[in-house]
Amino acid sequence: MDRMFARNFSITSFTASVHRCLARCVLPLAFAMTSTSALAQAGANCVPGGTVAETNACAVKDFQEADTALQIYYGDVMRILSAHERPALRKDQSEWQRTSRHYCKRHNRGKEDRPEWVRLYHECLIAQLSSRRIALTQWLHTGEAPAAP
Repeated sequence: MDRMFARNFSITSFTASVHRCLARCVLPLAFAMTSTSALAQAGANCVPGGTVAETNACAVKDFQEADTALQIYYGDVMRILSAHERPALRKDQSEWQRTSRHYCKRHNRGKEDRPEWVRLYHECLIAQLSSRRIALTQWLHTGEAPAAP
């Protein structure tokens, strides 16, 4: 009976090790490869100071880079915060994501028909990401959301 328990325990231990390795090694690598190809696609037509389509492509590429950096920073802050602080940050992050998109759509309302709308919209989102990074830094230092302006 003890041998069977030891064998089952070692199999369970091995399975847990495999899952940890997948979570820590393989999945981030797959994500990084996917992210790189997505960024390459967005930047493929990017020519700073080029045509409207080319500068739109640059804005999308810049947004994707800033968004990826912010998501990494958010993950770092989540790992550093204590377990009881994380749910509040998670809720705050979800609310911010929803409101920042709505803000940029509202801010650029009436410009949707213009060829540079894509650039204008993504530049607004980049500004929102910059503000959010400051707010996440506040969370990191205090464990609380910044005071409302």
